[in-house]
Amino acid sequence: MPRKKSSSGRKKVSKPAAGGSAARSSAARASTARSSAAGDLVASQGASTESPSRGRGSEILVREAHRDDIPELEEFVERFVQANRLLPRTTDELYDLVPFGFVAYCDERLVGFAALEIYSAKLAEVRSLAVHEAYQGRGIGKQLVQKCVELAHMRNILEVMAITSSDGFFKACGFDFTLPGEKKALFMQTREEY
Repeated sequence: MPRKKSSSGRKKVSKPAAGGSAARSSAARASTARSSAAGDLVASQGASTESPSRGRGSEILVREAHRDDIPELEEFVERFVQANRLLPRTTDELYDLVPFGFVAYCDERLVGFAALEIYSAKLAEVRSLAVHEAYQGRGIGKQLVQKCVELAHMRNILEVMAITSSDGFFKACGFDFTLPGEKKALFMQTREEY
């Protein structure tokens, strides 16, 4: 996605022109919410993958996830599973997510993760979005979501969804409860437990 420098010197993402990519962009804002575990995120391969930001004295680096990150990711994700904030992930599931995932590090410490699960050329989902409690409020989650949306855009995926209990966060990232034309995602739970 093209970037422009604003008057403050910061880079900002320019909005796509009307037409095909604008339709994809507005569709990518679609989000569904449910009162269960948070959704997941995916990483961009081939796009600009390093995104440093400053926050409270330490630099945050957001980059593509690698297989070498999996042992640390297992431990990181498990903390959120135990707190009922994420659905459990097996090692095999993490191996499947990592090629489309992003990690955030601060002072060589893993502080965030998200991945994009691609279901079809039309639909993908931000999965396993998690940011360490001590690092929340610094924009790390937004950066991880943005990386996932950029990956979906780069792969020409029409819609990106997020299943979450934090709908306010995803709305702040540009997601909404409906797609153009008032399309909505509906869910039915087939059992009590995951």
